[in-house]
Amino acid sequence: MLCTRLTNARFLTMDPDHPVAHDVGIWQGRIAGLDEAVTSLPAREVIDLQGATVLPGFIDAHVHLAWTGFKENTPSIAGRTRIDDVLEVVAEAVTRTPAPGDWVSIAGYDQRALGRHLTAADLDKVSDGRKIFLLHDSGHGCVVNTAVLDLLPADVPHENGFLAEQAMGAARALRLPHSQEDLAEAIGRAARTCVAEGVTACAEAGIGGRLFGHSPVELGAYQLARDKGLLPLRVQLMVSGDRLSPVLAHETDGIPRALDLGLRTGFGDDRLSVGALKIYTDGGMMARTAALTSPYEGLDHTGQLQDDPETLADLIVDGHLAGWQLAVHAIGDRAADLALDAFDRAQRLRPRPEARHRIEHAGLIRPDQLPRFARLGVSAVIQPNFLRYFGDDYASIMGEERAPWMYRGRAFLDHGIPLVGSSDRPVADGSPLRAVQFMVERASASGQLIGPDEAVTVDEALHAYTVAGAHACHWEDSLGSLTPGKRADLVVLGDDPRRVDTSRIGDIEVVETYVDGRPSRPRV
Repeated sequence: MLCTRLTNARFLTMDPDHPVAHDVGIWQGRIAGLDEAVTSLPAREVIDLQGATVLPGFIDAHVHLAWTGFKENTPSIAGRTRIDDVLEVVAEAVTRTPAPGDWVSIAGYDQRALGRHLTAADLDKVSDGRKIFLLHDSGHGCVVNTAVLDLLPADVPHENGFLAEQAMGAARALRLPHSQEDLAEAIGRAARTCVAEGVTACAEAGIGGRLFGHSPVELGAYQLARDKGLLPLRVQLMVSGDRLSPVLAHETDGIPRALDLGLRTGFGDDRLSVGALKIYTDGGMMARTAALTSPYEGLDHTGQLQDDPETLADLIVDGHLAGWQLAVHAIGDRAADLALDAFDRAQRLRPRPEARHRIEHAGLIRPDQLPRFARLGVSAVIQPNFLRYFGDDYASIMGEERAPWMYRGRAFLDHGIPLVGSSDRPVADGSPLRAVQFMVERASASGQLIGPDEAVTVDEALHAYTVAGAHACHWEDSLGSLTPGKRADLVVLGDDPRRVDTSRIGDIEVVETYVDGRPSRPRV
């Protein structure tokens, strides 16, 4: 007997052997069969979906759950365009902070809306003895007041209180890590938001690190969230590369650096597991710190790498030698050169054709870099909503020649490079459907077309958020398509993305999300 049979729907299975179905049978959390194979079988529950469209649950291959959850509960200056209005929000947050010397955290900082960066002197006017920390929306910088600057080592660089990349990490290190209880609650908040948008599995893009991590024991917080029933979706954890330490392993293992006990990609179960090793090579376009080979349009610099190029390359190679899948953050084309060179060296030292290394973001990829991606078997994990919401700004700082190379679609597919969809939430909107819309129309929120030749079809965009996402996370045997034997993770939509006008795809209602055959909103 089936546990559940879903009927009267248009199931877009993403399985070429059975692309469309009208019935799906579920047994013990897995897909038991499709159409005639299950239509006549008895079921404990038969659910009429009333003509809805159903897809495999969306897979977001690059998110920051804890950061998202904390941001939801943090005072924000998003949308403010005047310095005085920003300082008013900061002053109000200060009044709600119990004692002088405490930290005040503010979200939503973006200098572009203000016309200039805030300064420590600006914040000093309203800090009243507190330590002020404004996190840049990109996650690659912050503004602090003098009370924080006074605690930093003298060699930490800053620009009137603005700290970028590793300098920001020095400021973060002044604070105690978040508790596992607080982390678990934040993770749970963000996870519920993901599920509401049809996401059934995601990859958390970096835990435990100095730049983006929230605690050296952050993995335990995810275990706690699962134990407390706060994880309604599947989560794969990328471990920050700076967690690796030298090990004295057997010479035949060839492992120079590893996590304690030799832990690597693949440890865990179907709900919570360890994924790739996350390595940051550069910054971001929003903060103007993505590493380019030629200057930003109108600026006299090319961004920055996170460390000495040789040091970064050695970390990538050591991660490969230790058996990890690698997820290398590389937004600018110079950073992508570094990553591809290191992958090439690593594969020559120890060939691992099925390593499935990834470049996260791949924000600016030159035409000559595309064949190297393909030859090395590297996936491009992109964030289409970056261009949907920030595209006008990004196009202006890249210039006419380079703008079409940003967050590519068609060129990756034409070169046989796996195209993987993701959000990087909370940096950008997390909706997979709105990202699919951009991938097809390549239009920013203002209507500006950005690299229209990089447009893909609706089917190809959906593939990026289902089949390709599963493959990038080593989940292809259990997720990504509605195939008998796989997990019954599905998203029920109010309309068919392939049949509505492209401009309406992002507004399609997510009616219900199923994980292991169970709806996120239990039926009464």
